[in-house]
Amino acid sequence: MANPKRKRADYQDVIDCPEHMIAEVVDGELYQTNRPGGPHTLAATHLVGLLHAPFSPGGGGPGGWMVLFEPELHLEDDILVPDLAGWRLERMPMVPRDAFFTLVPDWVCEVLSRSTGAIDRSKKLPVYARAGVRHVWLIDALRRTLEVLRLDAGGWTVLGIHRDDERVRAEPFEAVELPIGRLWAHVAPPPRGSRASEPAAQYRP
Repeated sequence: MANPKRKRADYQDVIDCPEHMIAEVVDGELYQTNRPGGPHTLAATHLVGLLHAPFSPGGGGPGGWMVLFEPELHLEDDILVPDLAGWRLERMPMVPRDAFFTLVPDWVCEVLSRSTGAIDRSKKLPVYARAGVRHVWLIDALRRTLEVLRLDAGGWTVLGIHRDDERVRAEPFEAVELPIGRLWAHVAPPPRGSRASEPAAQYRP
């Protein structure tokens, strides 16, 4: 006798997950990951700092953005929690009161780690493309890389892979030069020969 078809995960599964886990639903499958480690958290925190002053409303720079830390995105049946997401102010001038966001962001950033890198690349990138997210950044704090991706004709084009202490103008925040070395300036290097993080990947549309 054939096994019954497995139930697709939904929002109730996310609610039922332990509070110390990050729960996401991608293509009907539930993924639970631990809270990020120190290098991951440090890179995300510093990136918020780099973007907040010039791009937040009234910050004194070009402005025009609402950048949020770990928002819960409901993109049709998929439930994703990127490390950062940003909306242009003309699309989201005010933050809604709901616990999650249904408006597709204009930009998301995922900070890669050994436990999440494969999911971020192979599972979540296709969802972001399908939803119409125009820009994705992938940060690897241990390998000291920033990958800048843009959605073109339904596929991802790599605009650049920046490393170490470069100062970059990266879409969609190219109006300001960002010293990306700050993202990992205080991250201890991995032991020699460690495979603590995935290598930067090339994506073709």
